[in-house]
Amino acid sequence: MKKELKSQADEILELAKGYGVDQNLLFATTFERYQTQLQILEKLKETIESEGFFVDKTYVKGETNLYSHPAVTQYNRTTDSANKTAATLIRIITTLGSRRDGEEPDPLLEILAGKPK
Repeated sequence: MKKELKSQADEILELAKGYGVDQNLLFATTFERYQTQLQILEKLKETIESEGFFVDKTYVKGETNLYSHPAVTQYNRTTDSANKTAATLIRIITTLGSRRDGEEPDPLLEILAGKPK
């Protein structure tokens, strides 16, 4: 799974290079966030695998209840965030990227993409 995530991140970076936005501030900061989210997911996954999906909570009177591991909830939240970040990356690439079909580029998009006049 780790190789697959790394490979997907590499594909996004190559796509960005192809569209000429890999040096754009919006892309760079969002891509950095995406990579951080992938690292967090990997750590959470390791925690879940080593500690299990459930934890016992023992109360003062000695009663115990079974709960899902807090890492499971965080994993799900981080997965949702990573998916949204990936969608944002694709939107940045396709919106700010170079036009490939010869159409005139939008001057505002060119400025946002960090391309000189």
